[in-house]
Amino acid sequence: MQELGKSTSDDAQFTHAHMVRFERLLSGPPERTWSVLTDVGSLPGWYGVGQIEPRPGGAVELMGGHIKGVVTQWQPAQRLTYTWNVFNPGDAVSPYPESYVTFSLATVGDGTVLVLDHLPVLEQFVRLNAVGWHTYLDMVAAAVRGGPVEARDLYMRANAKRYGIDLANPIG
Repeated sequence: MQELGKSTSDDAQFTHAHMVRFERLLSGPPERTWSVLTDVGSLPGWYGVGQIEPRPGGAVELMGGHIKGVVTQWQPAQRLTYTWNVFNPGDAVSPYPESYVTFSLATVGDGTVLVLDHLPVLEQFVRLNAVGWHTYLDMVAAAVRGGPVEARDLYMRANAKRYGIDLANPIG
């Protein structure tokens, strides 16, 4: 045990956390975007088997249990926040720190500005995280437009190039 005062302090320590933020202008009203964000059936290629219970305290389970969390804010067509915990197959407890994903929606003209914030993100995963969320937002934008939503892998490959990620060795 360290002696108090040797390397501890009563004073605050100032640090920073890595995050990923996107701002997208989407067509149509916020209600249309909200529907895509909250109905896991709207993007089966992203959400997979899962659920987002529509209430604060509601369970979040996406990608067949790979992502689990709890809804912390549920303000229809305005703000959705939930915890984000990544589980590997067979994990009872996530080996990664819990983070938060927030989707904020605002009307701009006849469209919607969607702001996505994810934090904290471990430094070694920041660019990979950006690839994933860019892919998700590309899929959301296609669904909101009412057009075809391409396969997730198609978006992932394009976005991996954009962010300089080798999908065969994503954190190497």
